[in-house]
Amino acid sequence: MANLVNVEAVTVVRGLRTVLDGVSLGVQTGDRIGVLGLNGSGKSTLLAVLSGRLVPDSGRVSMSRGTRVEVVGQSGDLPDGTVRDVVLSHFGPGDHQWAGDAGVRTVLDGLGLSNIGLDASVDRLSGGERRRVALAAALVTDADLLVLDEPTNHLDIEGVAWLASYLLTRRSALVVVTHDRWFLDAVAGLTWEVVDGAVHIREGGYSDWVFARAERLRLDRAAEERRRNLARKELAWLRRGAPARTSKPRYRIDAAEALIADVPPPRNTVELHAFARRRLGRDVVEFRGVTATVPTTDGPRVLLDHVDYLVGPGDRVGLVGVNGSGKSTLLRILVGVQQPESGVVRIGSTVRLGYLSQEVAELPTDLRLIEAVAQVAGVAELGGRELTAGQLAERFGFTTAQQWTRVGELSGGERRRLQLLRLLMAEPNVLVLDEPTNDLDTDTLAALEDLLDSWAGTLVVVSHDRYLVERVVDDVVALFGDGRITHLPGGVEEYLRRRREQQEARPAAARAAGPSAAGGSGGTSSGAPGADGAGPGAAPDAGTARLLRKDLQRLERRLESLQRRERDLQDRLATVGSDYAAAAELDRDLQRTLAERDDVEGQWLEVAEQLESA
Repeated sequence: MANLVNVEAVTVVRGLRTVLDGVSLGVQTGDRIGVLGLNGSGKSTLLAVLSGRLVPDSGRVSMSRGTRVEVVGQSGDLPDGTVRDVVLSHFGPGDHQWAGDAGVRTVLDGLGLSNIGLDASVDRLSGGERRRVALAAALVTDADLLVLDEPTNHLDIEGVAWLASYLLTRRSALVVVTHDRWFLDAVAGLTWEVVDGAVHIREGGYSDWVFARAERLRLDRAAEERRRNLARKELAWLRRGAPARTSKPRYRIDAAEALIADVPPPRNTVELHAFARRRLGRDVVEFRGVTATVPTTDGPRVLLDHVDYLVGPGDRVGLVGVNGSGKSTLLRILVGVQQPESGVVRIGSTVRLGYLSQEVAELPTDLRLIEAVAQVAGVAELGGRELTAGQLAERFGFTTAQQWTRVGELSGGERRRLQLLRLLMAEPNVLVLDEPTNDLDTDTLAALEDLLDSWAGTLVVVSHDRYLVERVVDDVVALFGDGRITHLPGGVEEYLRRRREQQEARPAAARAAGPSAAGGSGGTSSGAPGADGAGPGAAPDAGTARLLRKDLQRLERRLESLQRRERDLQDRLATVGSDYAAAAELDRDLQRTLAERDDVEGQWLEVAEQLESA
């Protein structure tokens, strides 16, 4: 494995603070590295140094000759122009240079750029769309090293799963900063933790890092205990005098027993449900015949269609769905912020709602942090313990000094933490959280999950953080765009499986609707070039163009299927061992698959040429 980048004794100072202090590390070909650390610990600074965008105050950064690095930062800054200009400009003029590359088409489809449109102007895109465009511009290249800063921001669960799967198929090295624990576990083979100017390197992803950090903390506690014992011994010697020194302290440190003793008990769902029923009563929230729509350029789109749904005491529900499926709208209707077009929403008389919106616009920016918390309540009961505002603030990661910072000066992640804290201080018995993990670092996420895990009220949460959803909720429901709320006994895995089936079914439905969609063109083949009597060189009319687009989508889905089959056959060939007959059969299947893929790519190019003149 060749070295791509070497960092030697690098130090970066910002004002009076040393962000990186004598850091030495390197990136080799094939490395997949996840970077962890608290907000403000220096993760983005480390990426900037590694990619050559920031010159350190001391130390040396060397990069192998010819190494190509692609960086996707958090800022979302993009050059002016269209999506095509940003993502595909290095392929040269026209679409033919990239259209035959199945890898490029996979990226465009996987990140949903076909829905945005290649001719869309970049300056009119939303923050999430700009993030997808920036990612696509990096992923379509043959970069030797990808440096990604929070790539999962604004991606839904399906998008995060696709990105993880895609990055695992690339040969390029990867260094990624992210707070998405599931994503880290899926892609990282190595973890860098930025702490107090140093970088701790651990094998594995997030789960391995958690175990390694627990062991490091245990050793730190053991060292501190030894230091205290020595101090106590010295103090006893001073008090009793030399004649009394007749024994030595005995130390017994067993790593396994210490770690096992620290493991918290699992959540007792039955006990929490019983406690919730006592506090809430029988009725929480009930939907009866609720209908909700959202306006679009093509008219109102139905999000909920005469839906009946019941949230009971102690229920812990995770709501998933693609961006724009109506998750936030459903939450606003549930808490009474938005009224449905029809139907009734009944909220129980004992319900005390706590609602966290995505915008976090409810905070008083002129108050200091501790004042904003005390404004809600001076003390709160949590997990059977009474905590003051200051104690709860410390549990949410706010030091005593930070508690006197004005709210208007807090970062986005700190504001979200503060609003969660204020919600809990109000002692609600129903929590409704819309993307609560945005901008939170891994330590704060762990603290939040710990609180939610033992919280006895009813919980409804929308989150793209798969790790949080799988830990703190008991039931997962989804919005698939059919106007219903669908219960998923299999959780997030079942949601992703159904989404794949839904997408694979669309080309078949388009082919079945082809002849009628042609407007009665009288016996012409659906999607065939030259339908409706157009000659070989004539520009297709609108109806034929629509059929060509459908055929293009069908061919793209077929290419994806062939690529999956190709990968499967290659994997099976790698594990077949000495069974030469089986290897020969698999090789024949692989050659047939490759030939069919080439044929389908040729058809795709032919249809694309016809569509260009539409």
